Amino acid sequence: MILIDDVLYTGRTVRAAMAAMLAYGRPSTVSLLVLVDRVRTRELQVSASYIGIKVESVETERVLVELKESGGGDKVFLVSTGN
Repeated sequence: MILIDDVLYTGRTVRAAMAAMLAYGRPSTVSLLVLVDRVRTRELQVSASYIGIKVESVETERVLVELKESGGGDKVFLVSTGN
């Protein structure tokens, strides 16, 4: 089974998704695919098997992902929250 997430940050979203999957039975394997991996921000021991891009970011920055349906032009932005 492949679990897909847009931005891997603390790992809590992945943990919640895996808990929901267990309600339907235990998969033999789970691979994680993320579009953006925020490096060094994990609260949980979660790592992705497939990564689109790794981003060095700090706690006060947000990652915004803009995807186009066709023709390319996908973008990843780091935005400071000012805290």
